[in-house]
Amino acid sequence: MATWFNKQSRLVQIILLLIPVVNWVIEILVRWSAFLKTKSVLTLVVAILVTFLGLAFGWLDLVWCLLFKHLIFAKA
Repeated sequence: MATWFNKQSRLVQIILLLIPVVNWVIEILVRWSAFLKTKSVLTLVVAILVTFLGLAFGWLDLVWCLLFKHLIFAKA
């Protein structure tokens, strides 16, 4: 899922991150798939935080995605 998200155009990424409920679902899917791929403790911690505090990370990731075309700690 992280690879799929990173392959999308920047416009599609931004639209997915702008819609609040869709944002949270995309965040969870991308974060957990990034953790399963990398097995990093950092990606695990971020995946757990996003699962429970997704809205806060969602807006931060929207800005990060505008700048770098991937989510924070999820460049799989």
